[in-house]
Amino acid sequence: MQKKFSRGRTALALLFACFILVGTAGANADIDDFDDGIVEDVQEEAANVVAEELVYESPVIEPRKFHFADHFDDIEASRKQWIHSQAKKDDIAEEIAKYDGIWNWESPQRIVWPKDKGLVLKSKAKHAAISARLSKPFDFKANKPLVVQYEVTMQEGQECGGSYIKLLSAGKETDDLTMFNDKTPYTIMFGPDKCGNDVKMHFIFRHVNPINGTITEKHCNKPKNRLEEPFKDKLPHLYQLVVRPDNSFEIRLDHKIINEGSLLTDFKPPVNPPAEIDDPTDQKPAEWDEREKIPDPTSQKPDDWNDDALPQIPDVNAVMPEGWLEDEPDMISDPTAEKPEDWDTEIDGEWEAPLVDNPACEKAPGCGKWKAPHIPNPEYKGKWRAPMIENPNYQGKWAPRKIANPDFFEDLTPFKMTPISAVGLELWSMSNEILFDNLVITDDVDVARDFAAMSFDIKRRYIDRESDSFVNKVLELAKTYPTGWGIGLVAFIALTVVGIYCRFGKAKTQDSAATAAAAKAKKTDEPQPDDENEPNEDESEEDSSGQAAGESNTNDQVKQDDNSDEPTQTEESTTKSARKRAVRKD
Repeated sequence: MQKKFSRGRTALALLFACFILVGTAGANADIDDFDDGIVEDVQEEAANVVAEELVYESPVIEPRKFHFADHFDDIEASRKQWIHSQAKKDDIAEEIAKYDGIWNWESPQRIVWPKDKGLVLKSKAKHAAISARLSKPFDFKANKPLVVQYEVTMQEGQECGGSYIKLLSAGKETDDLTMFNDKTPYTIMFGPDKCGNDVKMHFIFRHVNPINGTITEKHCNKPKNRLEEPFKDKLPHLYQLVVRPDNSFEIRLDHKIINEGSLLTDFKPPVNPPAEIDDPTDQKPAEWDEREKIPDPTSQKPDDWNDDALPQIPDVNAVMPEGWLEDEPDMISDPTAEKPEDWDTEIDGEWEAPLVDNPACEKAPGCGKWKAPHIPNPEYKGKWRAPMIENPNYQGKWAPRKIANPDFFEDLTPFKMTPISAVGLELWSMSNEILFDNLVITDDVDVARDFAAMSFDIKRRYIDRESDSFVNKVLELAKTYPTGWGIGLVAFIALTVVGIYCRFGKAKTQDSAATAAAAKAKKTDEPQPDDENEPNEDESEEDSSGQAAGESNTNDQVKQDDNSDEPTQTEESTTKSARKRAVRKD
């Protein structure tokens, strides 16, 4: 009884210590939360979030606020806006030159609200192109920011292919959108792209040379972080590009800035060429010495230096092992081999038996000609080379002289690009079911943000709340409070150990007590109780043996005494059966 009580106190003490540790971690986490001096009613906020009813209604499109807007929910109206390309790609096989990819207006695979629709690329490994004209062209000379925003859901993931859009340049080439193809001039290309491990977030603008009118593509520098999740998680993601009249730009993914900079400094090749370039007619003089160091001409090879010395030489002190059979070869012809019957000497040549290990060499240290082992040569130093010294005639690295760049220009306002008249999707992808939704082009960041609040934000909040399972909550807490998570894990392990100890430790003590009682019963002649208490394992074994013997004697008595009373025999059988059941149960 005292042992049980002590174990219970130990378990309670361990439990109490674990709760203190977890409580301390929670208190520290709470203290960290209030370090900024701002007290937030977390419980009230959580209650409001739970009570919030998320209902989707198609965003209202006010034409005066947008240059283009389509939520794709009104399928009939949206189909009238978009034009399928009937063009063909140049310099490619006829059977794959057509833009025969399939587009459709439909609900997402993961339906949140039936009325929410999107434009879906249904086919893979095919060229697909579709475009729509802006309600009013975007002219950069108005000195208003360009805001492009749209959603992409890669419903089957993405291994190789793009989900970018093109803002098509105003001009004759875009008058007929049925001929939209990869050569159609665009002003900006923006959006995600991936093939294998090459993950990109495109922002390309076509800059017009103010001197000669040539056009050059300028590629934005890559973001610092790789953006792989949108290609894997099969969830809606919001892409936004903002280009401002001060030449600054900003790229956001799900409202978070992932890249920003300037059109003048963060693109390759740069907008403005260098003022000076290398003179193409300048050539390096024949006597120009670019060597920083040269071999010391005054140094001489030492007399004892042997260039021809080998790295290893035979060990002259080695002796052939005793019993070495120099006259016996390592391999001999197989004496049991026979020439095949179909062997043709004229075709196959002279037949020779295959070689096998010489049985005479099995017990010998070796056979054949003995050679001394090789050891490192103490005289070996390698090939001698003169030490290097500073070159007194060193003139530095030669470079051609600079001349004025005849093609130099300075464009300080690259924001003023070619006006935009249409938007298009010209893609090739190895994945299908790519859904585009809520595409807007405007000159007001707040308008785009409000549009996202009525569409993307509600959708993601609903999906996130639906996916907010117990496991996700535990992982989120682990990321927020790593210290408390570690202590909680230790507490869980401690509780498990205590539970195992209490369970199997108690069973072991009961087994020991039963063994001791059985031993005491064997050593004394005191009468033992029969069936009053539940028998232990050892007692059960003894009882079962006794019962078996008693049963045998009873059967003999039944055979010998046919005149015994029937009720007595039934009572004895019932008692013995009960004992057997008790033994089996134990």
